[in-house]
Amino acid sequence: MTKQEFIALYQEKMELSSKKEAETLVNGFFSTLEEVLVKGDELSVLGFGKFEVITQSARTCRNPQTGAQMQVPEKKVVKFRVGKGLAEKVAK
Repeated sequence: MTKQEFIALYQEKMELSSKKEAETLVNGFFSTLEEVLVKGDELSVLGFGKFEVITQSARTCRNPQTGAQMQVPEKKVVKFRVGKGLAEKVAK
């Protein structure tokens, strides 16, 4: 599903009068989520899941083309852990 398809579905589900209004709400949610994660905070939604920023430690890996070993530096990544309620709905 693309973002535009999601916006159209959101407009239908929330019974919004215009697609522009739905797009503003969806973009507002994503920009707010982005701000929270950039600050290093986490967002937990009971029954849905948890967005958090974790730090992956530096490690040594191998270039598959040349076989040479290379060092990958430490970095921050976003992780999503699915909540029990969502996991059960998806599993059905």
